[in-house]
Amino acid sequence: MLIRTAAVSLIASAAACSPSAEPEPETLFSALSALCGQAFEGEVVSTDPRDADFASQRLVMHVRECGEDELRVPFHVGENRSRTWVITRLEDGRVRLKHDHRHEDGSEDVLTQYGGTSAAPASGLSVDFPADAESRALFEREGIPDSMQNTWTMAIEDGEFVYALNRPNRQFEARFDLSDPVETPPAPWGSTD
Repeated sequence: MLIRTAAVSLIASAAACSPSAEPEPETLFSALSALCGQAFEGEVVSTDPRDADFASQRLVMHVRECGEDELRVPFHVGENRSRTWVITRLEDGRVRLKHDHRHEDGSEDVLTQYGGTSAAPASGLSVDFPADAESRALFEREGIPDSMQNTWTMAIEDGEFVYALNRPNRQFEARFDLSDPVETPPAPWGSTD
């Protein structure tokens, strides 16, 4: 009995001396997951004249579907509900972004499922997604070779969600205020519910 009591005391002492487990650092994926079900209004902050149409319309992102490893975030531009960002956490810690583009009848657009995967595990609140081989082939096939150099960025900074596109001679950036949720918009085109 004395030996057993001593062993229990020794185990308890060792546990008390061991360093406490550090909480997992917040990542872009976990931060977006925490916003599940909410929608946020944004605006175009870049100044490229090619974005005048987007800049003149109401922009809303909706963190609509949240799985353990996949988020679906519709991005509405005015009444256009054709765009959904699909963010997938991969087993190796990297994150993939795909753009799911649909027509109003739910059918896929010719330019759909393009995007890229982070070069390294996504451990922070900002992730770059360089165009992957599948996307580069799509852009070449569709006659838009400049897009083969696309890098998309998603980030959370200063209470805002940032979505950006960069390539030589082309920059687009929209920011969404995460401090002020708005009414959730209708389902994106192609949604089954």
